[in-house]
Amino acid sequence: METIGRDLREMQRVPLAASHVSALRAVGSVVDYAEGDFLSRPGEPIDRFVYVEDGEIEVVNPFTDERLLPATLGPTQFMSEIAFLSGGNWSLPMRAARDTRVLEVPRADMLRLMSQIPEMSDIVITVLSARRRRQLESRDSSLVLIGEDANRDVRRVAGFVSRNRLPFSSLALGSDEAAAIAANCGIPAEEPAVIFGRDTVITDPTPGKIARLLGLNHDFADDQEFDVLIVGGGPAGVAAGVYAGAEGLNALVIEDTAIGGQAGTSSRIENYMGFPTGISGADLVWRGEIQAMKFGTQFAMPRRVTMLEELDSGRFCATFDNGRRVSAGAVVVATGVQYRRLPIERLADFEGAGVYYAATEMEARYCRDSEVLIIGGGNSAGQAAMFLCRTAAHVRLLVRGSSLASSMSSYLSSRLEADPAITIEYGAEVTCLKGDDALEQVTIRNANDGTERSVDACALFVMVGAAPNTGWLSGLVELDDKGFVLTGDAVGGASPYCTSRPGIFAVGDVRSGSVKRVASSVGEGSVVISRVWEFLNR
Repeated sequence: METIGRDLREMQRVPLAASHVSALRAVGSVVDYAEGDFLSRPGEPIDRFVYVEDGEIEVVNPFTDERLLPATLGPTQFMSEIAFLSGGNWSLPMRAARDTRVLEVPRADMLRLMSQIPEMSDIVITVLSARRRRQLESRDSSLVLIGEDANRDVRRVAGFVSRNRLPFSSLALGSDEAAAIAANCGIPAEEPAVIFGRDTVITDPTPGKIARLLGLNHDFADDQEFDVLIVGGGPAGVAAGVYAGAEGLNALVIEDTAIGGQAGTSSRIENYMGFPTGISGADLVWRGEIQAMKFGTQFAMPRRVTMLEELDSGRFCATFDNGRRVSAGAVVVATGVQYRRLPIERLADFEGAGVYYAATEMEARYCRDSEVLIIGGGNSAGQAAMFLCRTAAHVRLLVRGSSLASSMSSYLSSRLEADPAITIEYGAEVTCLKGDDALEQVTIRNANDGTERSVDACALFVMVGAAPNTGWLSGLVELDDKGFVLTGDAVGGASPYCTSRPGIFAVGDVRSGSVKRVASSVGEGSVVISRVWEFLNR
């Protein structure tokens, strides 16, 4: 299956061409570092591109100050991370292993060169993507979570960083590794914690605090202006970000949870053209995010738009959940859908402690060798069942209807039926959940005869009852009776993506009548930008 980048071992010695280095020299400056000098520390902005001319740079363990990796950076190699594209922060400290001379290029100048020299851009992005893949696989990071299994706040942070393809390590409470890290940081070894390097222990950890440390949750000046505001970071929103940047528009993508949206929770998408061996939803959209950032599109998360207003000037003003505002000449609504909270007794009590709305690697760890139940009959539920059956003792797919034919792709339903680790129960619904601090038992009702039975289970995945995220639109556009945005002929629009309000467009799952598939969302997000461009230049 495809991943987010190539194997770094293939990329260790991929030098920039002589012409690329000459371009760097024209805008950069030579800087000398003595042995032992730090070139970066965790949480500092990645504000420059560093090309090594002479010497050696090593990655440092953020808790012991010892060399972390056997491999180092030497002449003709460069020091950077993929967060350089978005203006993020360093995730690991870097130090001169001996006297070192480098060529430093300010970030803005480097991004301009990358836009002008595509061959250099290809090398840089490919290497940085491979480095991120290695970090994710080896879990090398300054961000350490202790007691993820025992604390909901830590688990919520784990979900955020995992879904956003951010490197971190998770240590079990009471393990030797956790005790060593706690001792280095001067905190109690028996308590859950979120740590960012030796000097930063996050109290009351939240995804927002972690995003700020990593440089993801940007602060914008009040009323900062953009050409287009794209609300939603799923396939449709990210595709719109790619094409907006490619057309030279000053674009901002806002996402309140994780880049990838609901599609980002799909463990394996096999029917997306161009990926014959499949790709996870998170990896697919991550590639799109990198592509959009290459063209200059900005991303901010976790950030939510709470209100949208049209100004007297015809521009739109969006208010964020932190009270800050930005303005844009046009708005693309790509907020997709979210699963409804079903009317099941004690459901809210177990959210994050046995009840989940996404099936990613993180949730799979909680289900190892246990019974798992999934509510839903669509592709997302089917993909979750195939993914979770690798680690769970058994997976039960609970379908309210009598068939999967109308709701799930044929190839997927055939696999479910053939897998001995998966049982499909038709006409089934959950009526009650039981447990103390975490889910322990689920009551299932047979809709045909009304009988009930209880099943011991550690996890229940809710993947049914999708509701559109449109409450923030403040009545500016017309919605259908289910809350989806009306577009095209239904409101007299000039294109299938025009809403009842000129300047506001809707794409993807949030649009009434849209085909709820990743490929169609990507297509809509790509095509809508031509209409946005026409509106802005009318």
